Amino acid sequence: MRIETTLVQVPREAGDAIAPSSPPIYQTATFRQPSINERGAYDYTRSGNPTRHALETQLCALEGGHVALAYTSGMAAITAVCRLCAGRGAIVAGTDLYGGTYRLLARVLAPQGVDVRYVDATQVEAVRAALARPAGLLLVESPSNPRLDIADLRALSTAAHEAGALLAVDNSLMTPYLQRPLSCGADIVLHSATKGLCGHADVTAGAVVVRDPELGRDLAFHQNAEGNALAPFDAWLLQRGMNTLAVRFARQQQNAADVAAFLSTHPDVRSVRYPGLGTHPGAAVHASQSAGGGCVVCLETGSLEASCRLVEALELFSITVSFGSVHSTVSLPCRMSHASMPAQVRSERGLPEDLVRLSIGIEDPGDLVADLRRALATAFAAPEMWPAAM
Repeated sequence: MRIETTLVQVPREAGDAIAPSSPPIYQTATFRQPSINERGAYDYTRSGNPTRHALETQLCALEGGHVALAYTSGMAAITAVCRLCAGRGAIVAGTDLYGGTYRLLARVLAPQGVDVRYVDATQVEAVRAALARPAGLLLVESPSNPRLDIADLRALSTAAHEAGALLAVDNSLMTPYLQRPLSCGADIVLHSATKGLCGHADVTAGAVVVRDPELGRDLAFHQNAEGNALAPFDAWLLQRGMNTLAVRFARQQQNAADVAAFLSTHPDVRSVRYPGLGTHPGAAVHASQSAGGGCVVCLETGSLEASCRLVEALELFSITVSFGSVHSTVSLPCRMSHASMPAQVRSERGLPEDLVRLSIGIEDPGDLVADLRRALATAFAAPEMWPAAM
């Protein structure tokens, strides 16, 4: 089946005689057992739940994996993978990562003795050099958050496997609708399902999909032991949101292309970052492994003050730290999602302080462009016209 069909053909629980047209919520902590000597299909929701199982089965089909696990958040999913794989050796991570991922690596795992090394994931030879010393995991984002850098997933999978490491790819920006890293040789796919997979900003969830059944069993054991599995109601909400992933993401992506095209010609915008633009340095690689540019567009104004004024002046874009929702949002990563990363580290990694991240929703694209045009005019107006609070 094509992905548009897989998204709406929700797996049914085997043996369900009622046959509901929409999957029910099994909002229960425990399940009655046939006897003290016979275990039923489920016993305790932390260990397994039909609602979560249906979600995980669908995630597995969407990403083309063998095992999928749903977690309480994207960070819980990343933590599970890093903690398990850290036992196999060092972690090599891309330099451009979500701020929360950097916080986990630098301030939680490294102090616990995990060897964490950073490398520009867009430079394959640099990655090979970083893997020359034994490592168990190569962790990257493509496109990355927030610079929207592109990593060659096929080349990185080869480099990782030659070095005896696993490749994990955070696919939150693309979702399986646009990119399937396992088909490019990755071993693990990670999602902050809070974002594009859910699409409505009403669920906090994470997901891991793996190719190796044994690795999946190890992750499942740890998930049960640590108790970080997604709750039934959240699993139901996430699956409901996934039903519309294809239609909403197609609209969001078209809107994002329109917004990126407008910003690219605006005289006050210094640069625009969008993988769907031919001017993006990673456009060719991205096109070879993805089906579109996604819904996130980043821009630089050349001035932190101007970027702050732009963000504050927007009316249709809510100021939030996340992305991927049907509602358009805006953030200043260095002040928000990446604020936990020290300023010196941000500077060393080329993360511009004036970078503005736009997450494009399903609103009318003309309205979004008009809002940006007006806000840019406000941001670059004469100083005497600026609000006193600025």
